[in-house]
Amino acid sequence: MYQGTKILTTTLTPWPKRNPSFKFIVALFLRFISIFVIRPSLVMTRIIIACFSVLLLASCKKEVSELPSATQTGANTFGAKVNGQLWAPQGFGPFPADNLLDATFNSATGILLINARNFSSSPNETSFEILLANVTGPGTYQLNTTTSRAGSKSYALYFKNRLNPVEEWMTTADYTGSVTITKLDVVNLIVSGTFQFEAVSSNTPPTIKSITEGRFDIKIK
Repeated sequence: MYQGTKILTTTLTPWPKRNPSFKFIVALFLRFISIFVIRPSLVMTRIIIACFSVLLLASCKKEVSELPSATQTGANTFGAKVNGQLWAPQGFGPFPADNLLDATFNSATGILLINARNFSSSPNETSFEILLANVTGPGTYQLNTTTSRAGSKSYALYFKNRLNPVEEWMTTADYTGSVTITKLDVVNLIVSGTFQFEAVSSNTPPTIKSITEGRFDIKIK
């Protein structure tokens, strides 16, 4: 006798209900896959742009707001006004520089050499170089005794570099100045003082730099 075909039936179990947080996690996971797996190059591009923007903002030139106090403690400070504009040693953006300011003194020859540099507008650089001859202690030393950097006569120099020297201004017999040393401590290696001078460029026609309200307080190397 024909008994027919037995039909099998399956009862489907309903998908359990999910709370809203589950949907959020799934959406977040899909977003993660989309960003970090499917489009890695786009993510890297965004990261590079963000890093570059941070460096660009950090490297913007910071204006000098005030001159340092005229101290005598070896605070490693230097500042002046150049044609009325505040000037002080500065590095470039977030990158520190270890050679912004230094002073050397040879007690045997009496030569005091001070160098101060500003890299804040790199690759442009502005610098001071002051050399005093026959230094014996505190006192006022004239800067009008030479027009060369021979190393045996006193002079002051302000110059601009752009990888190589661009222009320099130097004291002469006609454009003079002075440095007053208020402290010279060869035991604790401190030299402090003030300065002012006018300097002329070697360009044609020449230009003048007026340096006023200069002060320094440096640890001697």
